[in-house]
Amino acid sequence: MKVLITGGAGYIGSTIASACLDSGIEPVILDNLSTGRREFTTDRIFYEGDIADGPLIDRVFAEHPDIHAAVHCAALIVVPDSVADPVGYYRNNVTAGLDFVSHLLRNQCTRMIFSSSASIYETGADFTVDEDSAHAPQSPYARTKTVCEGMFADIAATQPIRVLSLRYFNPIGADPKMRTGLQLRRPSHALGKLISAYEEGAPFEITGTDWPTRDGSGIRDYVHVWDLAAAHVASIERFDTILSADQDSIAVNLGTGTGTTVRELITAFNEIVDTPIAATETGPRAGDVAGAYTRSDRANCLLDWHPQYTVTDGIRDSLRWAAVRDERLTGS
Repeated sequence: MKVLITGGAGYIGSTIASACLDSGIEPVILDNLSTGRREFTTDRIFYEGDIADGPLIDRVFAEHPDIHAAVHCAALIVVPDSVADPVGYYRNNVTAGLDFVSHLLRNQCTRMIFSSSASIYETGADFTVDEDSAHAPQSPYARTKTVCEGMFADIAATQPIRVLSLRYFNPIGADPKMRTGLQLRRPSHALGKLISAYEEGAPFEITGTDWPTRDGSGIRDYVHVWDLAAAHVASIERFDTILSADQDSIAVNLGTGTGTTVRELITAFNEIVDTPIAATETGPRAGDVAGAYTRSDRANCLLDWHPQYTVTDGIRDSLRWAAVRDERLTGS
């Protein structure tokens, strides 16, 4: 079996590709390398280009007519950047996404797994959400995911394609075999900034301390990227069971069901490293939200999936990857 993975040279897409290979599924990677890494495509079928490039998509399917499904991971994802450049985010995530699904339809690809985000949700009073919770995206990035989900569902309602939207919470960690990990040396999320502070011997800055959480810092559902990858493999293998012939789209949360505050993340981090880091406090960044975690068991019911890795595992694997990243990514 083959699957097309857009954004397959990025952090999550490349990890999904590794999990597919380990499960006997052959990934066909499409990535324009704007943020992805060529090193993550070594010994894998790879096409360099954009998801909006119709002739390129046609060539991919002509050369691989046995592609079973498309896993659509290609997107810009940095919240503050989306606030600064909403036009770029809508063009890259929404407009190109519309072009891509039209290319899938033309090539009779009838299954798409879409990388969505839990950032679309309106957070409840207890910070938990399920797939039926209200949407209230707070950044242009999150709104692009909301728009794409609705757009793809509308298309699936009348066109010969079915769409499974997987709503990620907060990915951490790396491929446990250290084949891939975060490609950025200085990632913008909390754990990435913790690792940077640790490497530099500097304090970590908590952005936002007045949220209505148990300790005032933001709360997140940190899910190991290898668990996310395993969920994609299950989605590929079970797609026709999850989405029967009379159901055209569905969304599934991918999270651990446990909320971890930023202060708790710092505590867990300091229990692992040899030199604990200090923390300072400042206001929230543009587009920041208090956060949420899932209370849904839909992933377990439909995918027979539940997380195998802990937050501590994610921190350890992130640290392991940070130690080898520069030798793995020779061009940076």
